[in-house]
Amino acid sequence: MNKNTLKVGLVQQAISSNDKTQNWENSAKQVAKLAADGCELVLLQELHSTLYFCQEENTDYFDLAETIPGPATDYFAELAAKHNIVLITSLFEKRGSGLYHNTAVVFDRQAGMVGKYRKMHIPDDPGFYEKFYFTPGDLGFEPIDTSVGRLGVLVCWDQWYPEAARLMAMAGADMLFYPTAIGWDNRDTAEERQRQFDAWQTIQRSHAVANSVPVIVANRTGFEASPVAGDPGIQFWGQSFISGPQGEVLAQASSENEETLMVELDLARTEQIKRIWPYFRDRRIDDYQDLTRRWRD
Repeated sequence: MNKNTLKVGLVQQAISSNDKTQNWENSAKQVAKLAADGCELVLLQELHSTLYFCQEENTDYFDLAETIPGPATDYFAELAAKHNIVLITSLFEKRGSGLYHNTAVVFDRQAGMVGKYRKMHIPDDPGFYEKFYFTPGDLGFEPIDTSVGRLGVLVCWDQWYPEAARLMAMAGADMLFYPTAIGWDNRDTAEERQRQFDAWQTIQRSHAVANSVPVIVANRTGFEASPVAGDPGIQFWGQSFISGPQGEVLAQASSENEETLMVELDLARTEQIKRIWPYFRDRRIDDYQDLTRRWRD
């Protein structure tokens, strides 16, 4: 990557149905606006093709999955080529009969699909029953090389794990990207909602600090009702953001509106930060062996 600056953007959307074509077209309109403003790299949110179906365990939802390659990758490859951008998408992947993943796919200008990442950490919480649908990823924490740099792409629950960010950075990732779908239980108090958001943003900003790389996070917004009687549904909290290599918030979206963000990253500054705060030089790799254990008894 020879350029000293790079315009990166993201799309924050609300999803109201499982009409994939309509949702793709809505994403495409926002991508076009960002590209027209000179954006060269765009991130879409987690599982942007449909409603967040993981609020319940229902085998019918496996019909929403896409093969890779397939109609979704064809659509987004064409979109990236049309606007001459790098595009990071998020798909419910059907790898084989009975085998599914939560997968981010990267498209690079005219080159088409250049890589994918399968979500490694899979949650299983009330309203987020992802273990029912997704097999943990098996591609490791490997960055994806593109025309704008080496991208460390992770997905949602991965964003809470410093090990994932570190391994991407150790493999040379220039930036970290987190397509996300996270929100509040409407029964939570305002104080609890603020604590949850603060924790979410703080942990990701810390990945920027600890690895001296920008972090780009696209979250969905809007309320999605639960199909389960008596369940309160999820109010996705939006607030997508872009952080610089010292954890500084360069741009942040609102909690309730569909928005795009774009920031011109100073890549030369990122390199300078790595020189004056040399975390990788001072890591005690000779004494970290226990990190591969589940627990220290």
